Amino acid sequence: MTLIKTHLGRRSFIKSSALAGGGLVLSFSWLASCQTEAAREAALAMPDEWFEINGFLKIGENGRVTIMSPNPEIGQNIKTAMPMIVAEELDTDWDLVIVEQAPLNTDIFTRQVAGGSQSIRQGWNGLRMAGATARQMLKEAAAQAWQVPVAEITTAMGVLYHKASNRSAGYGEMASAAAKLTVPEEVTLKNPEEFTIVGTDRKNVDGLKIVKGENLFGVDVQREGMLIAMVAHPPAFGMKLQAADVESVKAMPGIRDVFPITIYPEGSERQWSDQGAIDEMVAIVGETTWQCMQAQKALRAQWESATPPESTAYHEEALTKLLNTAPKQPARKDGDVEKAFRSAATVVERTYSAPYLAHNPMEPMNFFAHVTADKAELLGPVQTPESLENTLASVLGMPKEKIDIMMTRQGGGFGRRLYGTFGVEAARISQEAGVPVKLLYTREDDMSQGTYRPSYKVRYKAGLDEAGNLIAFHVRGAGTNDDLVFENRFPAGAVDNYLAEKQALQTNVTTGAWRAPRSNFIAGAEQAFLDEVAEAAGKDPIDFRLELFDRAINNPVGDPVKNDYDPVRYAGVLKLVREKANWDAGAPAGVSRGVSAYFCHNSYVAQVLDLVMEGGRPKIKKVWCAADCGIVINPLSARNQIEGGIVDGIGHASYSALTFRDGRPDQTNFDKYRLIRIGEVPEEIETFFVDNGIDPTGLGEPSLPPASAALANALYKATGTRLYTQPFFGSQQRIIG
Repeated sequence: MTLIKTHLGRRSFIKSSALAGGGLVLSFSWLASCQTEAAREAALAMPDEWFEINGFLKIGENGRVTIMSPNPEIGQNIKTAMPMIVAEELDTDWDLVIVEQAPLNTDIFTRQVAGGSQSIRQGWNGLRMAGATARQMLKEAAAQAWQVPVAEITTAMGVLYHKASNRSAGYGEMASAAAKLTVPEEVTLKNPEEFTIVGTDRKNVDGLKIVKGENLFGVDVQREGMLIAMVAHPPAFGMKLQAADVESVKAMPGIRDVFPITIYPEGSERQWSDQGAIDEMVAIVGETTWQCMQAQKALRAQWESATPPESTAYHEEALTKLLNTAPKQPARKDGDVEKAFRSAATVVERTYSAPYLAHNPMEPMNFFAHVTADKAELLGPVQTPESLENTLASVLGMPKEKIDIMMTRQGGGFGRRLYGTFGVEAARISQEAGVPVKLLYTREDDMSQGTYRPSYKVRYKAGLDEAGNLIAFHVRGAGTNDDLVFENRFPAGAVDNYLAEKQALQTNVTTGAWRAPRSNFIAGAEQAFLDEVAEAAGKDPIDFRLELFDRAINNPVGDPVKNDYDPVRYAGVLKLVREKANWDAGAPAGVSRGVSAYFCHNSYVAQVLDLVMEGGRPKIKKVWCAADCGIVINPLSARNQIEGGIVDGIGHASYSALTFRDGRPDQTNFDKYRLIRIGEVPEEIETFFVDNGIDPTGLGEPSLPPASAALANALYKATGTRLYTQPFFGSQQRIIG
């Protein structure tokens, strides 16, 4: 049993009150109330307080339990997993639970963010405390009603028991009495062995509604008097509006208004989530989506370049120049790398590159807004609603208490909806037009507006001694608006002579977080390079990695505290996937096999991929995946996340690329931007979770980064060709047509 305080620090806020019809409402700080001071300080050091979460639950007199889900749901099934944790400690019947999407409410909730694979990790103890507090108050109410010691009260499936007197009562019967009690100063959490909900497969709480096509997503929103809004953004980065033929477009059928608009008035403040925002555009307001689309196409606008237009060729050349130039200060340096390379028996040096990528969630950007002089009502899919509220308060000139933001379910995010500029656009258009509007982006709007995965280049160099031991390792990376390299990740701490360097190229192409930022590319480059180094050393690729982990475990280089990975857990997933894939027996005849492993978002993932060549084209037969993410809340959802990440990683590394010419993207829809197709996904994915009982860590992103290297390493076995440029099957690669 774990004893946890319910009152800690000024941010803790817990109260109870009776429902109108009898019952219990608990409003509490789920995370801040149960942190140690050190943990709280560490959490508050993160950007925008992403690592805090509050919430509440309600128990009705009939025993039904309503658990609010405060975080945005972008397909990671957090709307099911977080309430499962509360319900576990409440010890209720999951079938009696109703889950509701909470609106943005900074008085009750914080960290209402979907990003960084952090929701479960940061909310774990606080969510448990929420359920345990309610359960303890119900037990105390039953003990008073029955005049028995509270220690003799037990619970199961939403029922209170006193076995000695053979009495029982449903939670609903005691909820009103429990609401009158003082919140306990500390509660006892369950041991993981006692879990009956956490660790079991539970279907998506919105699953049936999704299948039935009920209105859950932003694009489904309908309101009385609502009009459709679309925008004409600049056609290239660094351009500003000069003029537009708004009068002729206003005359088109169904069009109510067309006007130039400045989204961020002079003096307004922007949040980090406004990164990449476009300020000047033309707004189109009409009766239907189709009418607005036709007006958007007919609009003739004149744009002027405010900055020199940039192209992919320029970015490629500039990144290469950065790779050839040492930064003033290394990010990390252990030993004497230059000397070690001079004495090395074998030196391997390779450069890897990757293009810009679009996010492309299936639901394009959209937001409903109704702004009047007195208030603003917004409803839509955004990963950072509080940041959106902060921006709107400044942009609209309105106090936050008059701004109401509600969240819909989101048809994918992948980091794109961290940047809620489309919500700001909707609000400003509604404010200027004086009507409620639903802003809709077309696919072309979304792909050409920006906030892309940066383009990257990284150069690796490794030195081996006569015995094939790694004695020197150098990594230098560069990205557009991003410096790429994680200097304290593996193999840092495992090599005597280690040098990590990083630089960023500032561009006017807007970039941002893309699923597993930086890791999504550098994991594949690193793991493909390590396979090539292992081959040069004459060693099995898994054995080679495990030797390095042994060094990091038993005799680490430098201060091991600096390393942001646990070599024991890292090695553990490699050993597990080695066993499950029967690696040591070798691949079956005609099958080529690759391996990869990576650590990010506090979790460890290793993968083995088997493929065959059919008609000169690769066919992925199976992927084995071992994941160490601590306690798994919902195995069904966890497997789905793992599989989705693997497919996403393979697909984007294989086929996707975004290029620019004179500041304009060449690809603005799926006719030119290639995504993975159903026939190209692995035929089978088998996932294994390490059962170590530790608190949960991230899962939404960690399976994506290593997937590209597992594929690249298998393709090398099949074709004899090493791959250094993504996409693997783009015009620059000739493995397939």
